[in-house]
Amino acid sequence: MIQEQHQARTVGGTPQAVGHASLRRTNLSLVLRHLREHGSTSRSDIAEATGLHRATVSNLMVELLDRRLVQEVGVDHAGAVGRPRRAVALHGAHIGALGLELNVDYIAVHGVDLGGNVLVDRRLGFDAAGSGPSRSLRELGLTAREAIEEMTRAGADPAGIGVAVPGLVDVDHGVVAFAPNLDWHDVPLAARLSSALGPLRVPVTVDNDANLAALAEYTSGVAAGTADMVYLTGEVGVGGGIIVDGRLLRGADGFSGEVGHLPVDPSGGRCGCGRFGCWETKVGLAALVRMATPGRAYGPGSGPVPDPEERVAEIARDLAAGDRQTLVAVAEAGRWLGLGGSILVNLFNPRVIVVGGYFATLADWMLPFAQAELERLVVAGPAARCRFVASDHGFGAASRGAANVVINQIVNDPTAIMRPTPQPSGT
Repeated sequence: MIQEQHQARTVGGTPQAVGHASLRRTNLSLVLRHLREHGSTSRSDIAEATGLHRATVSNLMVELLDRRLVQEVGVDHAGAVGRPRRAVALHGAHIGALGLELNVDYIAVHGVDLGGNVLVDRRLGFDAAGSGPSRSLRELGLTAREAIEEMTRAGADPAGIGVAVPGLVDVDHGVVAFAPNLDWHDVPLAARLSSALGPLRVPVTVDNDANLAALAEYTSGVAAGTADMVYLTGEVGVGGGIIVDGRLLRGADGFSGEVGHLPVDPSGGRCGCGRFGCWETKVGLAALVRMATPGRAYGPGSGPVPDPEERVAEIARDLAAGDRQTLVAVAEAGRWLGLGGSILVNLFNPRVIVVGGYFATLADWMLPFAQAELERLVVAGPAARCRFVASDHGFGAASRGAANVVINQIVNDPTAIMRPTPQPSGT
């Protein structure tokens, strides 16, 4: 419950209006969040659910209507006694959120409006690993502009852009500190994408792909609402998003989740990060391809990277046909997946490990081996009660999560949405 009363105070000569503005912003957010979670309802029901006074809710609703964040949708006839109550709901068709993911071998796009209606959703093959930051960001800027135009034609102006990247990200400054599989170091992605967008002036935020995918799974995935969970990307690189007690675990510098670089085999092969025997050298998509189809392997110097879904589809066809080499390779990757998963279970005690990307596509063949190895190696044994679950978001989880972050920013601070400029009256 949000307390409506606050003490009058002056700090450094600043009057209590600052505290009032903060409280109002918090209460606007509370009302908007309730409508997002529960759909259309009356002002009195909102007051009862949030603990705010009815007069306060009515006053807040005036501002939300003015900002076109909510709309009246008819009369709520619940309860036969008393005057019918006007119902309100989110009015999000004109406000958009654009999520982008730049990964080793593709760019994914996911655009929605405030109500969650999908306006843009696609994935484009692109060799980011071989293109370098400048060319990759030009392509990302072009993709973003096209998506914004498409969303605008649908009637939604993007209020923000979220970008997912496979690497260590300084979220506060929008800088990719280190992306090993892209060979990026200290790339100011947010600033450069903003510059590429020119006069569009759409705020840009940047985060790690696994973190954003984990948020998408926690919000609307197969294990939605699970307070303790781990999400694993199944890409050329392997990252992890860790949810503990309903919160994303970031660490002191925001760099947690680089689980693909857990050292699992000191005598193993060289990783993209420059070290040897990292977990992703055993379970990353490139590693699986090298084991399953060595004649069609890819990596540094092997030319353009193929679309990951096409490559995984090839492996799935070989599995269905009973190809022995592919079956052995997937089983081996599955066992390594379970070994690394057991380390995460011993550390964080999650209820589920949600796997995305190619892990999810090949789940029927891979996860039985992973689950068996997990149960063999977890110290708590069956008491840990953790299971692998395949995501249904495919390779688009991170772009979904990126768009969801923008929506959350709007809900957390509705005052960031400007009131429409009054149109001059005709003469």
